[in-house]
Amino acid sequence: MDRGMNKVVIVKKKTRLEDLKRRYCTIEQARFYVEHMGASFDDYIEEDQNYQRALKVVRENANRMARVLEIDRDYIPNMIFGQDDIVIALGQDGLVANVMKYLDGQPLIGINPDAARWDGILLPFEAGDMESVLPKVIAKNFNQKMVSMGKAESKDGQVLYAVNDFFIGINNHTSARYNITFGGITENQSSSGVIVSTGLGMTGWHRSIMAEFRGMAKAFNLGNVTESNYEWDGDQLIFQVREPYPSRFTQADLVYGLVNKGQEIIFTSNMSENGIVFSDGILDDTIEFNAGMVLRVGLADRIGRLVIE
Repeated sequence: MDRGMNKVVIVKKKTRLEDLKRRYCTIEQARFYVEHMGASFDDYIEEDQNYQRALKVVRENANRMARVLEIDRDYIPNMIFGQDDIVIALGQDGLVANVMKYLDGQPLIGINPDAARWDGILLPFEAGDMESVLPKVIAKNFNQKMVSMGKAESKDGQVLYAVNDFFIGINNHTSARYNITFGGITENQSSSGVIVSTGLGMTGWHRSIMAEFRGMAKAFNLGNVTESNYEWDGDQLIFQVREPYPSRFTQADLVYGLVNKGQEIIFTSNMSENGIVFSDGILDDTIEFNAGMVLRVGLADRIGRLVIE
């Protein structure tokens, strides 16, 4: 295939072995630390070897068909993607979600580098599949799954997108203090923070919170708690307040709800410091949420495009 003007961006991540090498300077020191703790170092080596082999296969296939840019996930927040770029994420589900939220309609191919080790709903391909999948994407003849995103915008113009969920709260183990406004109701709340999830995020943090809620309902003989199934491309977000604390000055009624298309949920910080907003578990790209900062959260106008075949 003629490489033409096609550009492929390969997003890779550091393996556990690479992280250990960076921390301890040499493999020998890393091995000493891991084995001193009673763990096997062989698993770290095997994982790294499998990942590097998969990366080599993806790189070689992409180089035959397109111009290739290879970057580490750490640089994604500062990456400017071309509108016609094709993006490949080589890693686990979390990497695919982290990359997708920085895209604006570019097709994203999720590659599982080690299928015997990892399973993932966002990883439909293995490295060897690139030989047949990439030509289809370049020819714009592929199937895709659309993914709705959330958008959080602060009063001073900062914008953050989410493929799975937002966390609005505080960056330590004290209580977050804020006002929450939704559906014409405003409450002054003290809690462990608020999770706002997308349809895709229903299998993440949201699921964990609902598991706790179902367990509590069962303990109090309240019966089974059922919830609707939400599609990845659905036109709604779901918010949940974690551990709300009712007092003379704080309320705990506005703790769960659906934010439909055209609606938004508004937060105003009552914290002097340590307030934070982040998405999809990435702490390197955040919005400070302190001292009167107003945050509006709703559905984003951009859609993720995950290649599925």
